[in-house]
Parts: sequence; structure tokens; C-alpha cells
Amino acid sequence: MIGPVRVGDEVRAALASGGAVVALESTLLAHGLPFPENETLARELDAIIRGAGAVPATVAVVAGEPVVGLDEAGMARLVRSHGMAKLSARDLPLAIARAIDGATTVASTAALAAAVGVGTFATGGLGGVHRGARETYDESADLATLSSTPLTVVCAGVKSLLDIAATVERLETLNVAVAGYRTDRFPGFYRRDGGVALDWSLDTPEEVAKAMRARDRLRAAGVAGAGGALVLANPLPPEAELDEAIHDTTLASGLAEAARQGIKGKAVTPFLLAHFHRETGGESLRVNLEIVRRNARLAAEVAAARARLPG
Repeated sequence: MIGPVRVGDEVRAALASGGAVVALESTLLAHGLPFPENETLARELDAIIRGAGAVPATVAVVAGEPVVGLDEAGMARLVRSHGMAKLSARDLPLAIARAIDGATTVASTAALAAAVGVGTFATGGLGGVHRGARETYDESADLATLSSTPLTVVCAGVKSLLDIAATVERLETLNVAVAGYRTDRFPGFYRRDGGVALDWSLDTPEEVAKAMRARDRLRAAGVAGAGGALVLANPLPPEAELDEAIHDTTLASGLAEAARQGIKGKAVTPFLLAHFHRETGGESLRVNLEIVRRNARLAAEVAAARARLPG
């Protein structure tokens, strides 16, 4: 136990010995896939991360207790749940008070992982600035949370359903470092190029680990602006991304249908994701799962490289 957060035995041992640990969010397992497909994915990610030399640490809230590193019983409870709460960072005290189960988003996973010293986090895509945010001020809590959590997030950028350019600008304003992995373009999740150029590109896990160490040293020295996350944007290879014509047509029809039905705010993203899944015959889900697998592998390689560095 570290404060109000329970750390799994294997994760705690790895952290104590300076080993590599990769945090994983639980929302995809609880809300993104049905049972038993979610259990299969959980086991697959576990094997991928271990195969790259790191320990997986799935994050969730179990009976009101935040947990970093679910055990077998906790994972079974997560993947077999029905109607489990979806918890962002702001929801954690309420979930604790109510002693409920909850799946963690990017924001809450990052906050809990960083609090116990886990330095690397793998996810699919970040939340971001929503389309039309100039009128609605609709922006994911992921962005603000990452500004104060010193860990590295491996992701495929943000979903093209969002305002990608505004999201990258917002990350800059919040002092969140962003680098492409072997690319100078910010990916748009289903598409490897989201249409925004990046200032920085890192080419190996070792380069990423050195950037992490430099950030940690600056933070320890009290340098302003050095306390936030490093977003490592990992694009799909060309052969794995969603076909451009299918993507653009599906996005346009989804946005038009959302407008016709009057769907707004936080309801837009899940509506569009469901629209993509339906209209692409499940192809978008295939891409989504490939993203998660690739990001888990890269995050584990980065965590292992960081564990090998002194300091």
C-alpha cells in the first residue's frame, strides 16, 4: 500500500528493485470489449509486456480501493463486470467514498500510476480537444492531468474524431512534451498522420529513456515546467492503418448523424466510435486493437531501457 493506493505485489517488487513497469488503463477492458474478448486481450497484453522485459500493471478501482497492478481475482472481476463505472481522475474520491468498482481512464490511470512511481504508461489514444470546443469548452481531462504527472505515455496520438491541431496546441500550452516515435508527424489514431507536424522525433527506446531521465533530473532540481508527462506518439505502419477513403467517409457521415441527432459534449466520442465500428464492419476495432498491442510493446521496451540507465 502506498498511501490510499494499493500496489500489486509483483509491481511493488519491481519498483523497489528499479525494474521496468508499464501501467495499463482498464476502461478498454471494461467498456471497450465484451467478455471473453476483453479477457483474451488482457492476457495478450500481459504476455507482450513481459516478453519485452517489463511487468504489467493494470490500474482500476476495486471496492473503492485504487489498485495499481490488478491480481488474478481483480482482473476477473474487471473483465466480467456489467455496468462498471468509468472513472476519470476527478471521480476517484467519489468512487472511494461509495466503495464501488471502477475502470480508469487515461487521466486517472496516469494520476494513480505516477503517484506510486510507475514511469511508463501504454494506452491506445489520448483524449483531446473536441471539435467545436470554441463554443463548448469541451476538452478531455487527460490533457490537464498529463501536465502534472511525470510519466511517459505511449499512444497513437488522439482519435481523428477530435480536433487534432487544437489538441497539440493545448499540450504545448500545458508544458506536456510531445515526440513522435520515428516520425515527425502527430498520428490521428486510425490514421498514421493526423495532419500536424511535430518538433521532436525519437528513434529508439534508449533515446526515449534518456529524455525521461533528463526530465526527472530537471524536475528534481525544481525546474518549472518539467513536472509533466512525455507523450510518445507511436503511429501505425502504413499497412495497418484504416484506409483513408473509408476513414474520411465514415467520419463525415458520423459527424453529420451526430449533428442530426443533436448529440453533443462527451456523448459525441462514444457515438462516433460506435458509428466507425458499425460502418467499417469491425475494421476500426481491428485497428484499435493493433494500436494497443503495438503501444504496449513499445512502452515495455522504453521502460526496460529506462531501468537499464543509471540515475
